[in-house]
Amino acid sequence: MDVKELIKRRRKELGLTLLEVAKACGVSEGTVSRWESGEIENMKRDKVIALARVLKIDPAVIMGWEKPGYYFDPESASLAQEMLDDPDMRTLFDMKRNMDPERFRAHMDFMKKLYKQEHPDYDEGC
Repeated sequence: MDVKELIKRRRKELGLTLLEVAKACGVSEGTVSRWESGEIENMKRDKVIALARVLKIDPAVIMGWEKPGYYFDPESASLAQEMLDDPDMRTLFDMKRNMDPERFRAHMDFMKKLYKQEHPDYDEGC
């Protein structure tokens, strides 16, 4: 996936408008649109950092130095790994891909609570 496609996809995944991203980065809507179209390929360092912050991804991904992981947000990636490592929770793994880490944690805790109610002998440490 090209960086331009990544920017647009991630913005849409987060439900952000061009204007919201523009304001967060201190640029115009047109500039964000040109980032997404590939018309502007070289961004200033401060704009890369601002864009990474608003899109919740590593600046190295925007620079094209690293490929994005399955999860953009590092905290979500950690929570997903925890969920993947637990065989009882693995089936719900893919449903959490684009979720905010705080909501992700709340969902995971809720699912564990429900599971424990149905399976009193369940031990999280196993």
